Amino acid sequence: MNRLAAKTAIVTGGAVGIGRACVRRMSEEGAKVAIFDLLEPDGHALADEVTAKGGEAAYWKVDVADEVALRSATDAAASRFGGLNVMVSNAGISGSPKPTDQVSEEEWDRVQAVNVKGVFFGTKHAIPHLRAAGGGCIINLSSIAGLIGVGSIAPYHASKGAVRLMSKNDAITYAPESIRVNSIHPGYIWTPMVESHLRATSPDLEAARAAADAAHPIGRMGEPDDIAWAVVWLASDEAKFVTGAEIVIDGGYTAR
Repeated sequence: MNRLAAKTAIVTGGAVGIGRACVRRMSEEGAKVAIFDLLEPDGHALADEVTAKGGEAAYWKVDVADEVALRSATDAAASRFGGLNVMVSNAGISGSPKPTDQVSEEEWDRVQAVNVKGVFFGTKHAIPHLRAAGGGCIINLSSIAGLIGVGSIAPYHASKGAVRLMSKNDAITYAPESIRVNSIHPGYIWTPMVESHLRATSPDLEAARAAADAAHPIGRMGEPDDIAWAVVWLASDEAKFVTGAEIVIDGGYTAR
């Protein structure tokens, strides 16, 4: 229950899906958690839920593609909670499921803005606070799409591949300052984003979900907690020698 005691964390995209699971589990392990998201009702409700259970959490409305907003919220969270130890850059969008030759420049740019610039801004503005704390960690959510090809989501693939290598670069850059940087690569996790993606690619959601389940050797898609517990571990002192790693959590999807 105290694996993250005395630590403060920011979770971007923290109001729903994987982000919400991260907020809940990190809070249960003793962390103070700042929730960054555009979904105001969900964000406030989650902060209230954590507080009602005896934890400490607060919500900020943030578009991670807006550097000024992200920096301001990061500084505000660090000020409110007395510092920052962990940045979880989870916010992301899948974009339109189209072949590359049918993707518009606007569609491409929006995915890169959220999924790549959002991680860049998160790292950029967390670093001064982590440095002031004498170290800490950054956990970037990539995807199996940052490791292998799935098809018809080129902007998403490009963005998640970028996150993978950004994480490795920053792991090397900041290791001398005791700041660890790692990436997590989920398979299909049953979240609102995956549900939306399946609805956009199939007229039969249940059939699409069954096919996605079957694509994983373990026989099912993952759950948000499958990722959240890895985030807890990476954020904890149990992972003090882990940096530059890519943690694949995919039910065996990429083992073939």
